[in-house]
Formats: sequence, structure tokens, C-alpha cells
Amino acid sequence: MSDPILFTVDDGLARLTLNRPASLNAFDADLAMAWRDVTAEAVGRDDVRAILLDAAGRAFCAGGDVVAMATTMGSGADITSLAHVINEGILSLTQSAIPVVAAAHGTTAGGGLGILMCSDYAVVGASSKIGSLYANIGLTPDLSVSAQLARAVGERRALQLVLQDRLLSAEEAVEWGLVAEAVAADADAGADAEADAVRARAEQIARFWLAGAAGAYGQAKRLVRSQPSRSFAEQLAEEARSIGAAFETADAKARVAGFAASRGGGR
Repeated sequence: MSDPILFTVDDGLARLTLNRPASLNAFDADLAMAWRDVTAEAVGRDDVRAILLDAAGRAFCAGGDVVAMATTMGSGADITSLAHVINEGILSLTQSAIPVVAAAHGTTAGGGLGILMCSDYAVVGASSKIGSLYANIGLTPDLSVSAQLARAVGERRALQLVLQDRLLSAEEAVEWGLVAEAVAADADAGADAEADAVRARAEQIARFWLAGAAGAYGQAKRLVRSQPSRSFAEQLAEEARSIGAAFETADAKARVAGFAASRGGGR
């Protein structure tokens, strides 16, 4: 039996691949527990400075596995418990000081939208579709959708998405600010070409972080992500503390000295 998440680390980049392609990478109990454990490992490792989140098969994530819900979960308490497990992984990624890029080809729906929004930069395919669709089976948003969607696109647009049987096109998702980029494949390329192009572009973004001041990008992500927990004055104080701490790092010292020297300040 294949692992529900594939996990590799290569030269500072951790890749987390949802690996239930036959179920459109929908979350059952096994994937939920693997997600919690793998995300915790990724953010806890000293050799990880960027994270790429992608998926096997023809879709990114269809949210919860409805078949598993119907056949293996006997109560609402079971669903709540499973959501709490997945939420641990969501918190690991969103609260970390490591930038996360998502390669979200194909369809993303339901709780998969919350998984997508765990990333700090999202790339989709030109033919990708993204939506909520919880109410189609009588359920309500979970996995951070109600917490993150309005922050990402505004309250009115968030309501439009969760109160309609609607899938956004890739173009609409970019226009709304839900994702950063939509990538197209050559018209003559094979069926998997768009997914490959999405993954390649996401890795290019991650490698850009790694080639630069990855620590500074990570702290910038942390500042933006954690801002709602502070007042404006508290956020100013945290920014001041953070930039001072960054100035003391070896990477910043070298970059500041190099910049100064290039402007004649090192003479």
C-alpha cells in the first residue's frame, strides 16, 4: 500500500505530495494522520528552508473523502476528531517561518481549498477549477476555509463562493487573489503536461527562495500570517524586533555588507 503522503527533502526543499490519486487526494483517516505527522516533521527540520506542496494524479485535493465518511465514520464526533487532526497540519504550515508554495493542478474543492490556502504562494493550471461545494452534501466549511478564505479574497467574495454551487476558473482565482499564477501547457503536449508545468513553476519559485535569503522570506511570511493576532501597535513592535533579529544573522550581515560595498560604502 502506497504512503498517503510522499515526503522528500532535497537541498533545503521539502516536497509533500498528497498521494491518494484514485480518490482525488481526498482526506481519509490515514491521509489525515500522515498529513499531521509529515507537516510537523517538515517544519521541524533544520535542513528545510522551503516547502512545496503538490499532489499525485489528476486533481490537487477534493477535500474530505465522502465515501469514507459514509462507511467508516459513525457520528459527527468522528468527523470533528478527524478535522482536528488535519488542523494540526494546517497550523504547522501556517504558523511556521518557512515559505510554502502549492502546485495545485486540476480541481481543488471543499477542504482541499483550506489545504491550498496553507500555502503562501499558489500556482494552478490554466484549466484548474476551485470551489467550496460543502453544501452540496449538507456540510459546512472546515480545514480553515472559513478562517482563511475571507482574508484571501474579501468577505463578500468568500460568501459568494461558499453560498453557491460554483467552481472558480483559474483566471477567476487569479483575479480574486486566491492564487498567484495560472500556468498553461503547450496545446500539443500530453494529458499530464499541465500538471507537470504547474509543478515545475512551483519548484522554480521554491528554488528562488532557496537561492536568496530564505530565512528572511520565511520571517516575512511569519509576520504577515501572524498579524491578525496582534494590535497595530503590537505588530509595529514585532516588526521592529524581527528586523533587528534579522540584522544579526550571518546571511543579513553578508548581504548588507555586500550592498554597501557595491555602493561605495565599503571603501
